[in-house]
Order: sequence, then C-alpha cells, then structure tokens
Amino acid sequence: MRIDRLTTPQLFAELGLPPEDGHQLEPSPLRFPDGGQYRVEIPSVEGPRCLEAVLSEAERWDVPVARVSQGSGVGLLTDGEIDEMVRLAGAAGVELSLFARPCAGWDASAMARSSGGAFVAASARGQDQLVAVIDEIRRAADLGVRSVLVSDLGVLSVFGQLRERGALPAEMQAKVSVTLPSANPAAARVLERLGANTINLPTDLTLAQVSAIRSTVDIPLDVYVESPDNLGGFVRHYELPRLIDIASPVYAKFGLRNAPDIYPSGGHLDATAVELSRERVRRARVGLDLLCRSGSKAQVSGPGALGLALPAAG
Repeated sequence: MRIDRLTTPQLFAELGLPPEDGHQLEPSPLRFPDGGQYRVEIPSVEGPRCLEAVLSEAERWDVPVARVSQGSGVGLLTDGEIDEMVRLAGAAGVELSLFARPCAGWDASAMARSSGGAFVAASARGQDQLVAVIDEIRRAADLGVRSVLVSDLGVLSVFGQLRERGALPAEMQAKVSVTLPSANPAAARVLERLGANTINLPTDLTLAQVSAIRSTVDIPLDVYVESPDNLGGFVRHYELPRLIDIASPVYAKFGLRNAPDIYPSGGHLDATAVELSRERVRRARVGLDLLCRSGSKAQVSGPGALGLALPAAG
C-alpha cells in the first residue's frame, strides 16, 4: 500500500533548509555592522615583514584591506613576532587571524599522506594534538590576537565552549578554514552552531551553491576570488559583483594562482613570502577595478565589530 508522504524538498523546508541550490541568485539582505556588504581579505600573510608589505601595498594601490590571515600557524611565530603583527594590524585597523595548528598533515600521519586520506590532513590527530591546538589558541589570545583559523570540528567545538565559559575572550573569533569543508547549507549550519564566526567556503562552489548556504546562516562567508593552485587555482574575479550581491556579508579573499606553496613559512622564505604578499594586494586592486567597471554599488566595509552580521535596516 502506498502511503502519502512529504517530498524530500518539503522535508528540507520543514528543517529550515533550502530545497535546492539558490539558482535564482537572490540578493542577500545581510550586512556587516557598518552597513557594508564586503570586506577585502589578504591570505597567507606569514609574518611581520609580510604584513608590512601588505599594508604598504594597500596604501599604494588604494585597497581597503580589512583582514589578513596566516597559514603557518601560531606555533611557528615567536612571541615577539606575534606582538609585532598585533601592533601593526591594530595601528592599521586591520583584523589579524592566525592559523591554529598543529594538524595531522604536519604530524606522523600516514593517512594524511596517502592518495585517499588527504582529507584528514587538517584535522587534529588524537587528544594530545587537540590539546596542543587549544593551547596555541590560548597563547594567541594572551598575546592580543582575537581571530584564529580553525580546521578541525573538535577544535571548533571546544573553542566555542571555552569562549562561553570565559576561558577565552568573549570577542575571540573562530574563522573556519577552507580546509574544514562546508560545501552545503546543513554543514554550514553545524559550524555556526558550534561557534564559528566566519566560514571559509570551498573554492569551487558555484554562485547558486553559495547562495543556498547564505540563505541558511547569518555569519559572514569567506570566499576565494582567486585561489592558490593547491586549492584549485581558480581566478574568478569576473564573478565578484554577483558574489558580493548574493553572499553579503562576505570576505572577498585574494589568493594567488601560479605561486609556490610556502607552508610552513619562515626566515628562509621571507623574500618569496613578502613578494607573494605584495602581489596578492595588486590582484585585489585588479578585482576591485572590475567591480567598479561593472557598475556595482556594493558598499565596502571596514573591520568594525569582527565577524558580526546584522540584517539590513528596513
């Protein structure tokens, strides 16, 4: 006997999830606290010299950089280097986000190095490593850092609990890394509920897929406009006007294709890392010029209240 039942799309609607990707590309009503729709982020800013280069080039090219992020991790910077980065970023009004490591890919993990196991590379491998990551986050907080990149679900969960308990500053931000995939609305909702303040989406999502995720979560999305080769190597500047329209509030990230992978970075790679940082800012200028030529009226946002989003007035 056939039993009448809800269709799968109807079930998803009851769960508060979209029944399909956002093919209509509806404009997002959400904004940053200052009313802006997008912020510019420069990734892979690996130390003080790279940050100095980014700030210098931002002034030269008139790029309103709101956030810089780093990938080598808190643990590969000295206290003095972190202090200097905090000071430089603070003076410029730029959000500084450092990666919370260690992770399996830098550990003695055979699976992370296998052809089928690369997906575990960014995870915290075992309880000892989970404790080590949280310890690095606490160290960053003690040194004045208020934003960290998180690449493990367990780390995010513990981070959220510690922040609620007051063991981490209330304003401490969890920026979910692109290496913790959030490729659909349900996954994004889980990350938001665990304490994520911004979510870095996989680099290959279509605008319709991004739109569906935006319809489900309110926190800012981080989206690569240009991604490094090891994350796909996509150059999607031409999509920037529509991306801002549907994903607001969004951090537009300008990575760099055809560039060497410098993780983990250090003094031996300073010259290369600095030049890559400079070029990322120039690439941002190229993207912003295209945005201007498109006729977009999108409002750029300053750092403001880190990570927060508010519904549009009216």
